[in-house]
Amino acid sequence: MSNVDRTSPKRHVSKRVASPVGRLTLVATDEGLSAILWENERPHRVPLDIQAEDSRHPVLVEAERQLTEYFAGERRVFSLDLAPRGTEFQQRVWQGLDSVPYGTTTTYGQLAARLAVPRDRIQALGAAIGANPLAIIRSCHRVIGSDGGMRGYTGGVERKQQLLAHEGALLGASW
Repeated sequence: MSNVDRTSPKRHVSKRVASPVGRLTLVATDEGLSAILWENERPHRVPLDIQAEDSRHPVLVEAERQLTEYFAGERRVFSLDLAPRGTEFQQRVWQGLDSVPYGTTTTYGQLAARLAVPRDRIQALGAAIGANPLAIIRSCHRVIGSDGGMRGYTGGVERKQQLLAHEGALLGASW
């Protein structure tokens, strides 16, 4: 997965897709995937100017294909050009999420240590994870509390548990 410059506004297009965890809206520019939005999500969480729906946009078509493979159990690693907008700190945290392998979990503290984020900045790390615009692709669902408890998840804790069960990181039913 690669990242591109996110500082200047770009033309965003979207495509709605069905998934086992509900309807998703994929958002992209010509440079890469910018966001995956949950059905009924607060629109201000990822402030993007989505200008049109484009079900044939190549970035969106490829993202849908890879998500379909993931949900079918045929893909464990995503290989997409990514173009999320965020601060330098957010970008660093989001890239750090890529290091958490499929089927595993990590804690906020472990991720902070891996990224050399001071312990007094763990809340900022949590906020950056919560602002991750690329749920599922960037594995924020794999970050759990130090006690093993589920913490907040933009798509809801139930979806977080579904994704972790699907990956075999939790005991329980998959789809």
